[in-house]
Amino acid sequence: MVAVNPNFYRLCSRLWCLSLLVFFSSMSFASASVEGLRVWRAPDHTRLVFDLSGPVTHKIFPLANPNRLVIDIGDSQLNASLAALSLKGTPIQTVRSAQRNKNDLRVVLDLSTAVKPRSFILKKHGGKNDRLVIDLFDLGVVSTKKKVVVKPEGKQRDIIIAIDAGHGGEDPGASGPRRLREKNVVLAISKELATLINKEKGFRAELVRTGDYYIPHKRRRDIARDKRADLFISIHADAFKSPKPYGASVFALSRRGASSETARFLAKRENESDLIGGYGSVSLDDKDKVLAGVLVDLSMTATLGSSLDVGGDVLSALGRVAPLHKKQVEQAAFAVLKSPDVPSILVETGFISNPSEAKKLSTASYRRKLAKAVFKGVKGYFGKNPPADSYLASRKGTVQSTAAKDYVIARGDTLSTVARRFNSSVSEIRQLNRLPNTLVKVGQRIKIPNS
Repeated sequence: MVAVNPNFYRLCSRLWCLSLLVFFSSMSFASASVEGLRVWRAPDHTRLVFDLSGPVTHKIFPLANPNRLVIDIGDSQLNASLAALSLKGTPIQTVRSAQRNKNDLRVVLDLSTAVKPRSFILKKHGGKNDRLVIDLFDLGVVSTKKKVVVKPEGKQRDIIIAIDAGHGGEDPGASGPRRLREKNVVLAISKELATLINKEKGFRAELVRTGDYYIPHKRRRDIARDKRADLFISIHADAFKSPKPYGASVFALSRRGASSETARFLAKRENESDLIGGYGSVSLDDKDKVLAGVLVDLSMTATLGSSLDVGGDVLSALGRVAPLHKKQVEQAAFAVLKSPDVPSILVETGFISNPSEAKKLSTASYRRKLAKAVFKGVKGYFGKNPPADSYLASRKGTVQSTAAKDYVIARGDTLSTVARRFNSSVSEIRQLNRLPNTLVKVGQRIKIPNS
């Protein structure tokens, strides 16, 4: 028998380990994976969302003849089906994918037309995993800004109500039993409200969101302004940490904190929607902070009183068809209400986290009752305070020219600033309201002489 040197076995063992190392290093091990894809269509763009198992790097670039968009996702693989994507109504004709450079994933969108692409990463937040968002903006779309139309001589205009259905698209909002989603409930209520408004002579409704897609808070406010709205109403049906809270609520803006713990919780939840729905990391803070703050404060003070007034009328009408969570208009720092020149309210139609209210909110008949109540409150407010050039004002005739109007004192108001704002004088306001001095309190309701 031939003796074998023990070093030979050690050498073979090392060679075997080395060969295994070479073998495994040649295999593809992606550190992240695409677990799902969704497509959302909005009026001016299409959104494609990749659900990711972890953070990734990516890049995109368009190709022409034919039109395509290439999406390269680093160190990842596809664990989702592309066949289930609903591409109807989008510029995407087909979606195909392949592994590239062993570890990288390449996804190609075959397009029916050229688009303007934008992409960004949404980090893990609010129960949502990391996501890659691809927005395909339509080219040649006419601006959504409403053109200023010169009113014909003698013709009175409609009062315009902008109705904002909260959440949408990637942001479903709160969830209730049996997969009831806030975004669907509030869109149904908003459409019902718009139908009621458009049937009333002298009023016109403008829906901010018409389908299942997400709009960032600032854009919602801008749409209302573009539509030249007299009032902005944001419709919601939120949830709380426990199923016990119930009842409808109406909110106006608070610039100095919330009026209750529930209000604070709901405002924080709604303001996080831009992170959930997806608007990237675009900075909107491009103005001088001191100047912008002064201008916004001056304008907001003027509109906040109107917001509280119309909110009170809406809350009163809601109380006749639904239990109320609070018997007064609450205030919180909702981002969607921060329009400096359009009176704005947020209506919580109920708590979708409460089983009893969720059951009612799932029915068309109850949603119709809520819409009727909201409009009744809106009509009541504008019946007392119609815009001077509106059809409703013309119906009031000469009575409007002599009647005093109500005003609720907002934070930062003094009697002299209120008098200047309404072209009146401190002495006239004091005399009309029988005020012993010039001191006023936040929330105090006073009469303003009609100028």
